[in-house]
Amino acid sequence: MKIYGVTGWKNNGKTGLMERLVAEFCARGYTVSTIKHAHHATDVDQPGTDSHRHRQAGASEVVLASAGRVAIMQELRGAAEPPLAELLARLLPVDLVLVEGYKREPHPKIEAYRQSAGTDLIAPQDPSIRAVASDTALELDRPVFDLDGTAAIADFIQAELDL
Repeated sequence: MKIYGVTGWKNNGKTGLMERLVAEFCARGYTVSTIKHAHHATDVDQPGTDSHRHRQAGASEVVLASAGRVAIMQELRGAAEPPLAELLARLLPVDLVLVEGYKREPHPKIEAYRQSAGTDLIAPQDPSIRAVASDTALELDRPVFDLDGTAAIADFIQAELDL
């Protein structure tokens, strides 16, 4: 599996870029999975559902299966958050895994940057960031793409990964 990341500070357009890239690569015929890192507590399950009740009762892992989807929820119960490499190993094989977040991991990334967010660029200090997708012109030592230029960004990633 090939891995490429989208990184950047909050409110700089990471999720929108991820969504557009997933759609673009799928339209090109690639199979795509994603991993999203969250810095806050998150729960995809809802109180009152049977699966939530199983977790509340102490289950370490709950698999919720239907004709349209399978969800696997794992409770860490005080254990350390699994590293990205371990999460990647759990995925079914696909052509491309797009990773949102994980700023400090060494995989190749593109940084999403919006001038209006008022944050500093990460790229100048991070060689794993191979390009920047921005809503403003930037002078950098690596390619800069229009933040909304999804096809051009996908072309760059495709070439970088030799897909």
